[in-house]
Order: sequence, then C-alpha cells, then structure tokens
Amino acid sequence: MTGLAGQPIAGLAPYRRLALAETGSTNVSALEAARAGDPGDLWVTADRQLAGRGRRGRQWVSEPGNLYASLLLVDPAPVPKMGTLPLVAALGVHRALRPFLAGSPQALAIKWPNDLLVDGRKICGILLESETLENGRHAIVIGCGINCATHPENPLYPATDLAECGITAGPEEVFPRLAAEIARVLAEWDRGAGFARIREDWLLAADGKGGSVTVKWQDGETTGLFEDIDRDGYLLLNVGGQRQRILAGDLFFGTAFGERGMAYGG
Repeated sequence: MTGLAGQPIAGLAPYRRLALAETGSTNVSALEAARAGDPGDLWVTADRQLAGRGRRGRQWVSEPGNLYASLLLVDPAPVPKMGTLPLVAALGVHRALRPFLAGSPQALAIKWPNDLLVDGRKICGILLESETLENGRHAIVIGCGINCATHPENPLYPATDLAECGITAGPEEVFPRLAAEIARVLAEWDRGAGFARIREDWLLAADGKGGSVTVKWQDGETTGLFEDIDRDGYLLLNVGGQRQRILAGDLFFGTAFGERGMAYGG
C-alpha cells in the first residue's frame, strides 16, 4: 500500500475510507498504511477480519454482519495528551450508537475507559494501538468493533448486539454515524486541549460511577469505589479512604469477579 488510500467520505473532509471485504485486522491494515506514508485521517473497514484481536492479544470474534473499523491518525496531539484518546473515542462511539437505541428501553453506557455496554452487556470494544514511524511521527489507530448482527458468547464477559436489542442496523448504516461522531469529538478534543469538556460528557455516560469496582492487572488487583476520572483519563478509586489513580486494567463491577464482569478493551 503506497501513498493515499481510500475514498473521500462525503461531508467529512479530509477523512477517507478504505473499504475491504476481508483483512487480517483493520488495525494492522491501518498501521501498514501509515508505514507506507499515509498522512492519516484514514478509516479502514472490513466485512470480515481473519485475525481480529483485543487488548492483551485477546481473540476478537469477527463474524460478517458486524462493523469492524479502524481510524488512522498521525500526530493527533502532543504525546503527553494522547493518554486521554481512549476516553475520547469511547464518547464518540457512545454518541454514534445513541440514536439507534433512542427508542429502546435498554441503557447505553461507557465502561471505563472505552467499552460500550447495553444493560451491562458489551456491544462495542475499542482497541487503540500506536507506533513511532521511521520519520519520527506517531501513528495512532482507533479500532472499533461494533456488534450489529451477532455477538460472541462468553459467560464472564456478557455481550449483546443491535439485533438482539431489536435494532435493525447493519455496518453500512452504523459507519457513517460513527465516522461523523468521531470526527466531531476529535475536533472538540482539539489535540488534547479540550479534554475537560470531554471528561464531563464522558462521566455523564459512564456506568458504575459511585459504585464498587474491582480492577485487575498482571501483578495484582484492587477494589474500591469509582469516584471519578482525572484530567489525564486515570480512573480514581477510593480504596479504604485513600484515593488511588489507575491507568489501565480489567475492570469488574462489584466486589467479586463474575459480578457484572467486563474486561477493559476491545
């Protein structure tokens, strides 16, 4: 892949879309475009992924009928500001899905930092990946997997899809809304300078605020009350009266795993 790829997205210049029938991973394809010199603002979509994956290398089931889309950004913000991008992406996806569920009794919410839940079940996972290019620029890919028609069965991490929620909307109906809302929220983010407003809206859409959560990472776990997120996007937990900042981990609602369990990441 060399130079510019994809076709302009109507009404969303300078964003473009490269629509593939099949690929190993839309995130990988987007990073390949960056290595080949693409300047960014490129969406890569696929009807099917052969090697979709989530955070920490987890397998991501990629059946036809769902939306698999990755947005390539190049130098979207100063490096210290990029840590808030997962929350920005989650808010954009929340805004994109909200109209589809407007007439539904199910509740759409964000689980820190960037899963989308409907009544506590995962409907979208988001995976961000980055790479420093040979020219020193930073490529960031926002990968979104939205369950439109099917969802994986996993008793630990319950999932759902739009069809199960009574919503008839396929990838080609969901993508234009996704692209528009991500473009809008990135403009609001303003290369990190506008995160204070994003943070307010993210908290309004968040699930579990004020309740007990357990966060597990490779070397341990902690349980506390979900109090807030800070200006850097860290989760703030009240643990025994002490505030603890957490950057990443697998978050579970409740004090025990399996109680509304849901892992962070797509």
